[in-house]
Amino acid sequence: MTARPEPSAAAGTAAALVDRHYLDVRDLRVTFGTDDGDVRAVNGLSFGLERGRTLGIVGESGSGKSAASLALMGLQRGRRTTVAGEIWLDGENLVTASPERVRSLRGRQMAMIFQDPLSAMHPYFKIGDQIIEAYRVHHDVSKKVAKKRAIELLDRVGIPSAARRVDSYPHEFSGGMRQRAMIAMALSCDPSLLIADEPTTALDVTVQAQILDLLNDLQKEFNSAIIIITHDLGVVAEIADEVLVMYAGNAVEHGPVQEIFSAPQHPYTWGLLSSITRLDRTRSDRLRAVPGNPPSLIAVPDGCPFHPRCQYANLAGPATRTERPTLETVAPGHRVACHLPVEARVRIFREEVAPSL
Repeated sequence: MTARPEPSAAAGTAAALVDRHYLDVRDLRVTFGTDDGDVRAVNGLSFGLERGRTLGIVGESGSGKSAASLALMGLQRGRRTTVAGEIWLDGENLVTASPERVRSLRGRQMAMIFQDPLSAMHPYFKIGDQIIEAYRVHHDVSKKVAKKRAIELLDRVGIPSAARRVDSYPHEFSGGMRQRAMIAMALSCDPSLLIADEPTTALDVTVQAQILDLLNDLQKEFNSAIIIITHDLGVVAEIADEVLVMYAGNAVEHGPVQEIFSAPQHPYTWGLLSSITRLDRTRSDRLRAVPGNPPSLIAVPDGCPFHPRCQYANLAGPATRTERPTLETVAPGHRVACHLPVEARVRIFREEVAPSL
């Protein structure tokens, strides 16, 4: 295992802020080569996460959330794909590690719950056989022992009649049960890092709540670090300890969940919060969407990538169109990348944004 060095000057201030976490991501960049140009899916992402904590990564489709998660798992490899930066997991840099080494860690030390379990699972193999295979890759046990473990896991995640359903095929499970089976597969080797990519998409509200409760219970049991990727801020409010807001491959705000919901400072975060339905208060106007569309990741605007959609860009001065803002600390654990002066952000949120939330 390679010893973890101190952050280099090239990694920047953001990297120094995430030093000595169980998971350290430093200046992560993921680029896809295409005939039209390079797609900068992730562009300088840095954050840290401890075991027993949950990080929610939010943003619109195309913001780089899933691309970052696949890079963490070592699944962003290809002839025209470039992954740069550093991903330190328990003191080991996964970016420079060999594919064989990353493969040996996948499942045993880190695992992922994919967005669509029906497509993530093999349709021709039984649910139990797929869990058995995942378990035996990292454990020298017989198939009989592995099947017992599969039944225990299915029962643990709430699959009724697990001893019988272990021999079912994915299409014989409902959407919620397939998601539970996917969680069972991910947890088969007790990973210390669990990444959940849109784990509640296409599930009804009751099943969503059950899945979130299950993840919370399993985290308490295994002390796992969890990254939950979603566009649903309601899910984040329910389960996360910290929130990372991504836009156009960049982190624009990062902080404790209570701080992000009560005192957000980035206009993009304001837009995301304004689009949430509230059941605890009466609204007099319609939900407000973020105006415009996300930029092409082949031609991200100069300066702040959000400035073409930001209604406050004219208050930030010319730098908003020429200089890329960096994450700056505005409160303990709370960082924002925005050219607007802090005083202006606080005033705008208090006077214009908060009353409409």
